[in-house]
Amino acid sequence: MDSNNQARDSSHFDPALKSSSRKSITSSHSRGSDRISVREVAFNHSGSTPVRYGSKGADSEVFSVSQKEISDEDARLIYIHDPVRTNERFEFAGNSIRTAKYSILTFLPRNLFEQFHRVAYIYFLVIAILNQLPQLAVFGRGVSVLPLAFVLLVTAVKDAFEDWRRHRSDKVENSRLASVLVGDQFEQKKWKDIRVGEIVKIHANETIPCDIVLLSTSDPTGVAYVQTINLDGESNLKTRYAKQETLAKLPETERTNGLIKCEKPNRNIYGFQANMEVDQKRLSLGSSNIVLRGCELKNTKWALGVAVYCGSETKAMLNSSGAPSKRSRLETRMNYEIIILSFFLVALCTVTSVCAAVWLKRHKDELDLLPYYRKLNFQDGKSYKYYGWGLEIVFTFLMSVIVFQVMIPISLYISMELVRVGQAYFMIGDNRMYDEASNSRFQCRALNINEDLGQIKYVFSDKTGTLTENKMEFQCASIWGVDYSIANESQEDEQVEYSVEVDGAVLRPKMKVKVSPKLLQLSRSRLENEGGKRIHDFFLALAACNTIVPLHVDTSDPKVKLIDYQGESPDEQALAYAAAAYGYTLIERTSGHIIIDMQGERQRFNVLGLHEFDSDRKRMSVILGYPDNSVKLFVKGADTSMLSVMDKSSNMDIIHATERHLHSYSSLGLRTLVIGMRELNTSEFEQWHQSFETASTALMGRAALLRKVASNIENNLCILGASAIEDKLQKGVPESIESLRTAGIQVWVLTGDKQETAISIGYSSKLLTSDMTQIIINSNNRESCRRSLQDALVMSQKLMAATGVANGTETSYTPKIPIALIIDGTSLVYVLDSELEEQLFQLASKCSVVLCCRVAPLQKAGIVALVKNRTSDMTLAIGDGANDVSMIQMADVGVGISGQEGRQAVMASDFAMGQFRFLVPLLLVHGHWNYQRLGYMILYNFYRNAVLVLVLFWYVLFTAFTLTTAINEWSSMLYSIIYTSLPTIVVGILDKDLSKRTLINYPQLYGAGQRHEAYNKKLFWLTMIDTLWQSIVIFFGALFAYWGSTIDVASIGDLWTLAVVIVVNIHLAMDVIRWNWITHVSIWGSIVATFIAVMVIDAIPTFPGYWAIFHSLGTGSFWLCLLGIIITALLPRFMVKYIHQYYFPDDIQISREAEKVGASRMVGGEDIEMHPIPVGPPR
Repeated sequence: MDSNNQARDSSHFDPALKSSSRKSITSSHSRGSDRISVREVAFNHSGSTPVRYGSKGADSEVFSVSQKEISDEDARLIYIHDPVRTNERFEFAGNSIRTAKYSILTFLPRNLFEQFHRVAYIYFLVIAILNQLPQLAVFGRGVSVLPLAFVLLVTAVKDAFEDWRRHRSDKVENSRLASVLVGDQFEQKKWKDIRVGEIVKIHANETIPCDIVLLSTSDPTGVAYVQTINLDGESNLKTRYAKQETLAKLPETERTNGLIKCEKPNRNIYGFQANMEVDQKRLSLGSSNIVLRGCELKNTKWALGVAVYCGSETKAMLNSSGAPSKRSRLETRMNYEIIILSFFLVALCTVTSVCAAVWLKRHKDELDLLPYYRKLNFQDGKSYKYYGWGLEIVFTFLMSVIVFQVMIPISLYISMELVRVGQAYFMIGDNRMYDEASNSRFQCRALNINEDLGQIKYVFSDKTGTLTENKMEFQCASIWGVDYSIANESQEDEQVEYSVEVDGAVLRPKMKVKVSPKLLQLSRSRLENEGGKRIHDFFLALAACNTIVPLHVDTSDPKVKLIDYQGESPDEQALAYAAAAYGYTLIERTSGHIIIDMQGERQRFNVLGLHEFDSDRKRMSVILGYPDNSVKLFVKGADTSMLSVMDKSSNMDIIHATERHLHSYSSLGLRTLVIGMRELNTSEFEQWHQSFETASTALMGRAALLRKVASNIENNLCILGASAIEDKLQKGVPESIESLRTAGIQVWVLTGDKQETAISIGYSSKLLTSDMTQIIINSNNRESCRRSLQDALVMSQKLMAATGVANGTETSYTPKIPIALIIDGTSLVYVLDSELEEQLFQLASKCSVVLCCRVAPLQKAGIVALVKNRTSDMTLAIGDGANDVSMIQMADVGVGISGQEGRQAVMASDFAMGQFRFLVPLLLVHGHWNYQRLGYMILYNFYRNAVLVLVLFWYVLFTAFTLTTAINEWSSMLYSIIYTSLPTIVVGILDKDLSKRTLINYPQLYGAGQRHEAYNKKLFWLTMIDTLWQSIVIFFGALFAYWGSTIDVASIGDLWTLAVVIVVNIHLAMDVIRWNWITHVSIWGSIVATFIAVMVIDAIPTFPGYWAIFHSLGTGSFWLCLLGIIITALLPRFMVKYIHQYYFPDDIQISREAEKVGASRMVGGEDIEMHPIPVGPPR
């Protein structure tokens, strides 16, 4: 998750604020001499145009609601400690939750309704219904229903098991106990019995059972610390407050009465708008006064609250929807072939019915006497099952549909689901995607798009927490114009373990920090000169200007405790630990004061005001009251917002020096913050206090008023300095990006960090290289943005043209000098959702790398949509935080990183893992395997079923088009279920065309999926031609072999059945690359099982063809004919495979041969020449 420096989790408070690029930046920056900048368009501006992409309705609900009074129609009234009256007028939801989809009564109809959303299922249902009609009963009525019933049953059992687990989880959750005020004392109640309006008491480490407004806590100032790990996955503590007016009212001794008027239930977990009437006073309530269901109470003995939202109306339940449903690109393309097969099926049925019509016309006078076509019933002289020429044609057409129904493979759908489950099992079990640091394995949250991992062309990546560790480490400080960079000092940096003594116990910070010896000595000396005072104020600001909660953790030594700084962002934690290392240790924090140990001297400061960070101001501030009654304001924030509010009347040399240091830090890839302060006189403080009270109690536009108050006080600051924090690259990131780019995947990085920081990370991650031509676009209005894009397009075309001449071709899309596009979020404001989108896409498609800086969450989704809507290439987005969710959901494949920023990204993703480097085995190995296997499996299923249908069709042509079948009806039904299904599934799960090592060593092999080599129209038609040949050989080979003999229909039908099954299974065996015992058992076992099934069917006296197979097996001609059919049917395929592999091999076949020759000699020692990967315009 990225954001601007300190303000990492602006989304935690106002998730849909306007663009972080509203107020922007930049001055023209110099580039290093090693970086070639073709064009750099940089402007200073302070435009206020919001992000346009997705901005409609994107304002946070806390803002939109706060702009107006809550009307009675839009509000719910809650009478405190009076649930009967509360629920008298309004029927509020109980606290029982239900995540299960079905009940005993609704399971069957609802599950069937959901399953029949697949059109193919409706098709087979119609077929089964038609077969129930006497005129159309080709197969037995029970047999015709069997395939569809089997598929429906398997899916229903799976759905029932999953829902049973949900029911069991719901029961456990609803039966948990909580303390609820009943009368004048607290009693234990099950969670499901809690009602809106009841007062609930929560003890330390207990989970909140419903959304409650805090009334009182064990802390005298009304503060409560909660952990939201069950809600959003974040383990850091957050502060919530009870109103002072309700603190003293303990329900056991004094009845609490009042009325809460709040907004209706909504999904905004970061906003809450309400007011409360207590003792004739009207108090405003906000997000800091409500604790949501699923949070845990920490570091607080107890808390009291009134239930405002229960059960399904709680914010947690309203946000409990899973990842968005996505459909596999391969399955979408498969629909085209299914439509073709449907037309082919109609064509077969039409040919059959037309031929039947012609035959009936020609033989209309012979119908009464033909031995195999009974029209006349000799007993009563009436027609026998003959409905006239017209109806016979119609019935023949419908009967043809029934007989040839398997042309549309119903078993394919269930096979694909089983194969995907098997593939997911092996992906989850891959130890190379196991993260030891977080003890997390790979998660497959969307089973239906496994194969899409093998076709990715674009990867959109967040930076902080995705490419970097998101574990911040304090590195540099610029104080009063002096750079105290650790790296610049000749002495080796040291890690200082500073400790303080409190109440006989020694307190030590949990984390050690590298310090500058020079700065450490200066901070300890407490010089009285100007520089010494600024150093003191600088570290005091780092220790005080935050929302850190210091927790005292016991150790093995009872006299020593560790201080664990819990904060809402890793930046704050790093700065607090840095301040402690230099002797400014935050020991205690309440809502009213903080205690800081400064070089062994404990001092208490009153917290008179706190303005939390928001993405409009890009800064936060705290007002401290000193023991001598002086009042000082400390502010920290992004340089772009801080430098504009500094006092420019003096100390300009200090400001310029700090700016130079900031640029130096950013160039090293460090995250920077600027620190400032000023002393408030009595009138200024009183004016601020009055404005703050008015804004915080306002019932309309409260959030906007608070921002205005903060902006008014945060000006004319005296600059103290700047801090720099390092967010190190994750292990293996440079190598991973290089592998992905070698595989033909374009990597775009979308970050909220400033441009210099992003570029530095780009170089260290090998995303940017020194030989790249950088095109930088920083525009402050639409017209300048248009000109910049046009100039950049002209420049890129000149480079492409020059490269084309150098390469001897005008169509080359692989420039000799790669181009890198760097664009900021302010420019994107004018590009996205405008006519400039197309120009940006044309420019980006010519670039090897795209780096977007200072982008807001909605802009990230807009950039993904820019590519996704203009190309058929597959997109993947990967991120770790809440502001990456929109990007993850927009992309074809979304990957969440289980990192430091909670689980919002994981919960919205299709796949989740612990490190960015795992993307390489996920895509290059598992993605490649999944795509190759499933692509082959789909074509094989089409072929397998079409062979049987064509054999049946050829037979119809020789039996007066009467739709009789030589193949037993049970064999026809079992063909796709038992005879040939298992080998397909096993090969789809286990077969590997190449080893892991080869796929990792040669990323170019991934291009096979991008070029759709495993599944395309050409392969489909070649497969159909092969199918036609094999069906002709199978049918006519047996027919001519027994022509003129007295063999009965059942015997030759058994021969055709066995021939089809053996041919299609050997066909599959010819394509298997990696054999193992499971593959052997499934393929050869299916052939044996077919023999056994045919013998069992023919051994049943009531079935036609009784004992036929046993007569046939005893003759040599049967075995000779079967062997001849198999060889003749498969010989052309064998010859084509041989010629193709040995004279026209592709990359995969070359690599496979290299593996066969020997890994040590070929794969490990020599390069395999791969086909070039074109980087051109989208298809």
